Amino acid sequence: MTLKGYTAPLSPDGRASIVPPPPWHYSGDFLIVEYRTDPDAVAALLPPELEPHDDDRAGMMAAIFADWQSCSDDGHELVDPIQSQYREFFLVVGATFQGQPVSRCVYIWVDKDFAMYRGWIQGFPKKLGSIHMTRTFPVGRAAPKVEPGARFGATCAANDRQVARAVVTLRGVSQTGPTVNDPPMHNTRHFPAYDGTRPDVFELVRSGGFDRHATEIWEGDAELRLYDDTLEDLAAIAPIEVGRGFRFSFGYTVHGGEVVAQHDREMPVR
Repeated sequence: MTLKGYTAPLSPDGRASIVPPPPWHYSGDFLIVEYRTDPDAVAALLPPELEPHDDDRAGMMAAIFADWQSCSDDGHELVDPIQSQYREFFLVVGATFQGQPVSRCVYIWVDKDFAMYRGWIQGFPKKLGSIHMTRTFPVGRAAPKVEPGARFGATCAANDRQVARAVVTLRGVSQTGPTVNDPPMHNTRHFPAYDGTRPDVFELVRSGGFDRHATEIWEGDAELRLYDDTLEDLAAIAPIEVGRGFRFSFGYTVHGGEVVAQHDREMPVR
């Protein structure tokens, strides 16, 4: 009997795979805070193929919280929500590739194994964490409405450490929306060789996505804190100046991406 599956673990009927095959459909709520940090620290997070901005966008980053529901083409996960619902927090920097604006996810935490594995396939360096966001519902006093003065909060923790905390107070409809994460995402797919000498896969990929839809984007005043007692050096990219915050819902579909460059596989592993 042949073992089947898109990802491990393989099984006779293929159902045991952590991640089903694409296409993958996503719907979610976003809370985003844009901020400025040390431009040299941003440059240090980029691979050689990407160049940091050298204009008024230098040092700009986005802290993004997302509450997702996702499914494969047949939608079977939607009636078993533990397979479809997850939250994540990620930090995005702006850069250029061959002279064109791009974005890049440099750190990201997620609370489900299937979303972490799927992220690795797409080039997102996901780690497990605990993420919580203020929800909105159409009725009741326990949920803020999307209206002036409404306050939305979000937190992320990982490895028994606080990672990030954000609060956004809505003021009105945004004329521009968030800009740092708007250009195409250029991440790195990295899978090490078993003997640890070099990566078997080490490529710069442009994330795919289509059938995009978004609600009206609201913006407002923002607060953001990145904590320094983490396994990642978040102190290096801590906010120097906090900009606007944004709140909206977004949906799209992913079915593959594009390999735009090969990184140097002979790069030292340590």
